[in-house]
Amino acid sequence: MLVVNYTTMRNNLKDYCDLVSDDGETIIVTRKSNRNIVVLSLDQYNAMEKELRNIKYLKKIDRAFDQLYSGHGKVHQLIETED
Repeated sequence: MLVVNYTTMRNNLKDYCDLVSDDGETIIVTRKSNRNIVVLSLDQYNAMEKELRNIKYLKKIDRAFDQLYSGHGKVHQLIETED
């Protein structure tokens, strides 16, 4: 992980973009008033988003099992259809 200030990033944008996209580097860009940002590759971003969706999905499953085990489940008959 690299930390660079805004001016350095702006003056060397191509080089830093190449580091992010080619080498998988993550860059923290420091700005005035502590309004910092993070630059990362699209692949890294998509992986993080997928992980968050998986966590949310697993929490839903955990809640469903908690409800089932606490007696709040319902029994349904399976409906079979002919193909």
